Amino acid sequence: MFKVLEKDLLAENIYRMVVEAPLVAAKARAGNFVMVRVSDVGERIPLTICDNDAERGTLTLIIQAVGKSTRDLVNIQVGDMVKDVLGPLGSATEIKDVDRVIAVMGGIGVAPMLPLLRAYRKQGAEIVSILGARTKDLLILQDEVQSLSDEIILVTDDGSSGIKGLVTDPLRERLETGETYDLAIAIGPARMMQAACKVTKEYDLPTLVSLNSIMIDGTGMCGGCRVSINGETKFTCVDGPDFDGHAVNFDELVVRQGYYRDEEEHSHRCRSIGGEQV
Repeated sequence: MFKVLEKDLLAENIYRMVVEAPLVAAKARAGNFVMVRVSDVGERIPLTICDNDAERGTLTLIIQAVGKSTRDLVNIQVGDMVKDVLGPLGSATEIKDVDRVIAVMGGIGVAPMLPLLRAYRKQGAEIVSILGARTKDLLILQDEVQSLSDEIILVTDDGSSGIKGLVTDPLRERLETGETYDLAIAIGPARMMQAACKVTKEYDLPTLVSLNSIMIDGTGMCGGCRVSINGETKFTCVDGPDFDGHAVNFDELVVRQGYYRDEEEHSHRCRSIGGEQV
């Protein structure tokens, strides 16, 4: 059992939760994730380790409450217990020796981006961050991103904060004007990452993405998180979650992300009328 030490609301349906998990916290690296299970009858949820404190023995997780299991998780109160926190899982990110990084993140993609920004900042890279959301109320962890960046560019779909448009707009503008970078990192919804990779490919800019495939066990046993990388099957849970963005078959990824949509909607309907899923 793992105690919830802190919980706060960052934006509508988006929560930050600090969980006591000393063994995981001691070994976690940028790019790792955990599989969380609320109870004996709950499903396993893959969550990026947004931050870890080895001395305190804690993990910081960012949860968007969109389905039954994530709603059950965020309903746990401070001082109560989570049944399982398994990790660290996945392959830790290879932090390359680069001078300039441009980081593009949308929505809760900022959660897996933060450990990478910390790692590149620690080795002295200059970082330009583009942080986007649909509206200003959904821009999360802005202060954390700003503290790790030499420059931060805010983008919202409705123009309520920063530039009105898409995160790919300032990305393209920077590259078109001749700014040079050694690496781009794009993390967010699959279509956002796909659009960012389309831009960076035009400029031969190496681009790292973090994929959010559906996972069941998180250890490579089920094959549910498989993705196509340069036509070769890989498993996000053990080979990733980071991949060369120019090699990812994003269209296939999007289709696979929707496999359990009907079941999730059924679970939500049962919840809304007071039904109990077991």
